[in-house]
Amino acid sequence: MQEGRVVSYASRQLKPHEKNYATHDLELAAVVHALKTWRHFLIGNHCEVYTDHKSLKYIFTQKELNLRQRRWLELIKDYDMRLHYHPANVVADALSRKSHISTIKIGKLPQELAEDLRELCLEIVPRGYLETLNIQSTLMDKIREAQKTDKEIEEIKEKMSKGKAKGFREDEHDTLWFEDRVYVPNDPEIRKLILQEAHDSPYSIHPGNTKMYLDLKNTFWWTGMKKDIAEFVAVCDVCQRVKAEHQKPAGLLQPLPIPEWKWDKIGMDFITGLPKTSSGYDSIWVVVDRLTKVAHFIPVKTTYTSAKLAKIYMTRIVCLHGVPRTIVSDRGTQFTSKFWKQLHETLGTRLEFSTTFHPQTDGQTERVNQILEDMLRACALDYGSSWDDNLPYAEFSYNNSYQTSLKMAPFEALYGRRCRTPLLWDEVGDRQLFGPDLIKESEQKVKLIRDRLKVAQSRQKSYADSKRKETVHEIGDKVYLRVSPLRGVKRFGVKGKLAPRFIGPYRVLERMGEVAYKLELPKGLSEVHDVFHVFRS
Repeated sequence: MQEGRVVSYASRQLKPHEKNYATHDLELAAVVHALKTWRHFLIGNHCEVYTDHKSLKYIFTQKELNLRQRRWLELIKDYDMRLHYHPANVVADALSRKSHISTIKIGKLPQELAEDLRELCLEIVPRGYLETLNIQSTLMDKIREAQKTDKEIEEIKEKMSKGKAKGFREDEHDTLWFEDRVYVPNDPEIRKLILQEAHDSPYSIHPGNTKMYLDLKNTFWWTGMKKDIAEFVAVCDVCQRVKAEHQKPAGLLQPLPIPEWKWDKIGMDFITGLPKTSSGYDSIWVVVDRLTKVAHFIPVKTTYTSAKLAKIYMTRIVCLHGVPRTIVSDRGTQFTSKFWKQLHETLGTRLEFSTTFHPQTDGQTERVNQILEDMLRACALDYGSSWDDNLPYAEFSYNNSYQTSLKMAPFEALYGRRCRTPLLWDEVGDRQLFGPDLIKESEQKVKLIRDRLKVAQSRQKSYADSKRKETVHEIGDKVYLRVSPLRGVKRFGVKGKLAPRFIGPYRVLERMGEVAYKLELPKGLSEVHDVFHVFRS
């Protein structure tokens, strides 16, 4: 300022590194910025600098300075200036005050002072009033009014007059209380209002029925209150979409039928996402005989077409074991392609697919996948070579390992004898059977395997059902659909950590077997197969 008039204004934002400065350094930086900005005005002339930071008065006499302060002090010494301390909050700084948020309210103001304040962009209010607001809930008023017309309360008050209503009392406003809790009359709107406020408001955010009851029981009371809260929470749409389920999984175990003969019924799946080998392989095609549990592990590429996979299938499976009657698989694009379906229709093989996002349908193949992955991890640590080089050894090791359900190795179940290995060399081949004896022993071996599988299957079902619950939906019922965070989330239009756990509800169109249902999906999910396991609903 010069002669009481503003010559120039200046301001700027803090640079990222300046945000770490201490307060006294920031105040000194403002002085340095002003000197640099108006150097053409100030150099060679005497100037006065006013600051509301008192410690800057002693910057010239301070004994210890940091490097930044020393550098700035050298710049300040080039100017003929005096630094003055001006206490803050005495005269408002017009640059840091806006008229719509800084209002001075004074009963009577001199005209000259009013003009000076207007020049500083300060709003003037000739008269101002200070008021206080008392915030009070209207819920108690509604409860009192509803109590006046409630028949149950009239009966309770009549019993109170006779000394028969224990625990009830009236306050000075004639409001009925049960012990220390206000009695909520049988008014659906009032009870719904209380339940919504305790469950849906931002201050509660959908608690469970137990927590909600414990929160309300200290303030309110009515007959059947706990039941009403449980029913209210049970039908909450948001809770059904986002809450994790802590109950037994729905649907009892439904084991697949045991095959009659070897390689009559098989299961297959792909293990993807493997490191690409030098040969270009990045996946493994797993094919398992569901009777003998013999498995073949075939290295493949994800770029293979259905025609290429069909050629491998004929070479590696059909040429060794013949055409199977049934193939169980998931709904991967390799198995649902038109070419694959036409091939097996020509061969006479029936394709059976798992329900949507329920790989447990072919649990045996999924278990083999897990075992194979563990084997390849071990090979990577022990031998360090590419996984496709170790794949034949993994297949041999698996097929020659003892299976608890079979009580023998898959190799022995398939060929009727143990496989020759460095540990078992002389024992194999001592007994040689020919003709009818060989056929008879093979039939007896298959019968023995089927009996053992039935026992193992029964034991597995009994154990699994003890941790499950039987759930039945009727046609026309509406159910929510479970969305797994790992499988198919993006296909259902939701993704991310905060995506809902369930979507829907969708109407049940048909019951498909014991634990599968066909749902009426919207057009946005037309690409998703509409049959789901009951666990998903």
